[in-house]
Amino acid sequence: MSDVDKVVAVILGGGRGSRLFPLTHERAKPAVPLFGKYRLIDVTISNCINSGINRVFVLTQFLSASLHRHIMMTYKFDAFSHGFVEILAAEQTERGENWFMGTADAVRATLHHIMHFASEDTLILSGDHLYRMDYSKMLHRHRDANAGLTLAVYLVNREDASRMGLLRVDDEGMVVEFVEKPKDPEVIERFRAPDWMCKQVNLDPAQGWYLASMGIYVFKSQLLKQSLQNKDNDFGSQIIPSLIGKVRMATHLHEGYWADIGTISAFYQANLQVTQVTPPFPLYSPGHPLFTHMRSLAPARVIRSAIRDSLVAEGTDLHGAIISDSVIGVRSLIRPGATLKEVVMMGADYYDEENPKFLEDGERPNIPLGIGKNVTIEHCIIDKNARIGDGVIIRRQPDDLNLDGDNYYVRDGITVIPKGATILPGTVI
Repeated sequence: MSDVDKVVAVILGGGRGSRLFPLTHERAKPAVPLFGKYRLIDVTISNCINSGINRVFVLTQFLSASLHRHIMMTYKFDAFSHGFVEILAAEQTERGENWFMGTADAVRATLHHIMHFASEDTLILSGDHLYRMDYSKMLHRHRDANAGLTLAVYLVNREDASRMGLLRVDDEGMVVEFVEKPKDPEVIERFRAPDWMCKQVNLDPAQGWYLASMGIYVFKSQLLKQSLQNKDNDFGSQIIPSLIGKVRMATHLHEGYWADIGTISAFYQANLQVTQVTPPFPLYSPGHPLFTHMRSLAPARVIRSAIRDSLVAEGTDLHGAIISDSVIGVRSLIRPGATLKEVVMMGADYYDEENPKFLEDGERPNIPLGIGKNVTIEHCIIDKNARIGDGVIIRRQPDDLNLDGDNYYVRDGITVIPKGATILPGTVI
């Protein structure tokens, strides 16, 4: 029997995603577009598929329509595989009418669906992290250690330690202590990673590294069911600490890249990093591709334009534009004289000719979809279906600036044009 047999994966779709607002104004956090053609949820689901795990539940409760549509159009398994990717939204039942109150409560509320399958182990995942992992190796570690619970762990520096759940382990890598987001320096210091773990990933122990939970757990399914009999709502702050000393709790050290992209700043940086010569997270890795919805779009068309260190997705039309250090998403239309620098443009869901309103009345909108003529945009995120009029200037803002403007927002100095927004010709931001 392979390590991935009798495993069900549960992806936590997250809460309101307020730290990613306004990108989450009309969609769930896992549905936020990424790298010009993907969605955040594609990263975790692709990890599952590449690991041989094809029974996947996605738990969500906020603005799930676009997420549901994306999953239904993208992840279809044949009738002989018994595989699925299924949305489990918060629902009112005879047992209760509340929405999910935390990570553990979300799993508890949907446990009757999850336990329908005869799964030996349950894999709990997060839907807003960026990394590649072969979960079969984690399952092998879990079963080889005869653990009731195994946590994926990652080494972080002192600056990041206070934002993470920290662990202390013995010489076998078994958890002996766990604390969620500690602030006391003396407490944090107690959770320094052992030298042998640092050397395993070629890090100098003298630099000070701390063992952090990645929010990825493998539970023996029966232990998971027993652990959720109480009213604890969160895995990190409640369930896991309560199990220490009662069950064998193993760790699986992740040796590759990992990032939490739950904020506008982290999301923006993660997108721009893939345009680097040697990106920390390559979009293609042999044997571990990223899957997403397949579109029947024409190749990107580049006419009299200059492009440097950028990604350009299919269906894009660049005419007389200068693009640098940017990500240009599907169906992006960029017109003559436009200059974009350090821009994450998510593209569009349709062309104007496919817009239901255009088909209805036969008239084009006053400001066409995409980027107008003689536009200059720097350090900006442009969400889907935006319309930027001719002569618009969006300058780089101070790094610490946060404000809500007229049809735009600034978060940590990054200007964000929300989905479907229109910026009138000649506007200067």
